Amino acid sequence: MTVSLIAGIIWVLAGSVTAKLPMRHQVAPGLALIATAPVLLGWIAWDHGWIWLVLGLAAFVSMMRHPLRYLLARMRGEAPGMPAEMRR
Repeated sequence: MTVSLIAGIIWVLAGSVTAKLPMRHQVAPGLALIATAPVLLGWIAWDHGWIWLVLGLAAFVSMMRHPLRYLLARMRGEAPGMPAEMRR
């Protein structure tokens, strides 16, 4: 197993731990995970090819669908609602 796949596994585990945190504590680690994902996916693609890139991208979108939906709405100029737990 290559270092890039081990890093990918660690990224998935970190995402799972982040998901277990209370909503108000998920922002910083979630943004860090979103920021590191393109580099990690590129590294995996470099080592293993485009098929693994597609599989990794599918996993990324599956894990980060709600934050990505929120960020896309913000980029379009919309004001998406925040969960009640985040408004405190």
